[in-house]
Amino acid sequence: MIAQPSSKIRVGIQLAPQHVDYPVIRRAAAQAEELGVDVLFNWDHFFPLGKVADGKHFECWTMLGAWAEATSRVEIGPLVTCNSYRNPDLLADMARTVDHISGGRLILGIGAGFKEREYVEYGYEFGTPGSRIDDLSRSLPRIEHRFTQLDPPPTRKIPLLIGGGGEKKMLRIVAQHADIWHSFAGGDELAHKMKVLDEHCAAVGRDPAEIQRSVLVGGDPAECERELELGVSLFVVRNPGPDFDFGELRDWLAWRDEHNRDAAAS
Repeated sequence: MIAQPSSKIRVGIQLAPQHVDYPVIRRAAAQAEELGVDVLFNWDHFFPLGKVADGKHFECWTMLGAWAEATSRVEIGPLVTCNSYRNPDLLADMARTVDHISGGRLILGIGAGFKEREYVEYGYEFGTPGSRIDDLSRSLPRIEHRFTQLDPPPTRKIPLLIGGGGEKKMLRIVAQHADIWHSFAGGDELAHKMKVLDEHCAAVGRDPAEIQRSVLVGGDPAECERELELGVSLFVVRNPGPDFDFGELRDWLAWRDEHNRDAAAS
């Protein structure tokens, strides 16, 4: 059974930390918060993504610490941290620290990693997709345990977002651990993966409605009715920069507000 849709919609934005100086990124983060975005994401890469593979680029977690100080309301997080790049106990400590700096606004997004160039140039073992997913499966219990050992502990249960869609391994990990599942699929593929995730939830004894569904979006919000029917309630607008135009974000925020007003009135 597909998880029931959430009536409350949230809109996030992913600001790509590439091809610009940091003051531009800082201003974009502040503007996104002023416009009313719910979640502000960056990403965990070491080089730009897209057609231009080289150029200015900044590291994920040091930026999140800065965002924690520079913002006051919006949730912040990586979409997503590469599990391979940091010891899981260290990552838990980093996340706890940013959680405190932000006053309890961190979402810990994590995935198995996929960019071979980053692994090679930074000296990590690339392995295979299966071995990286297995590493993630081993890391998550360590992260969860380390949270219980830290002094002071996190300010709240830090929401865990897992990004990925492998049906045999990754979606089972999502069923076991995630508060939010971020899918990179759409249309019929997304519908199929939703069903697979719900089957994994049944197998591990988890209510699928406990896991918020998230997708990347762009274009006209009116075209996302299928995602709404499937239970998606976090819509993340891509903004790769470097100009950080917010016209599209404004459209999605207006759509969110209208949808939530209608849902509250019904």
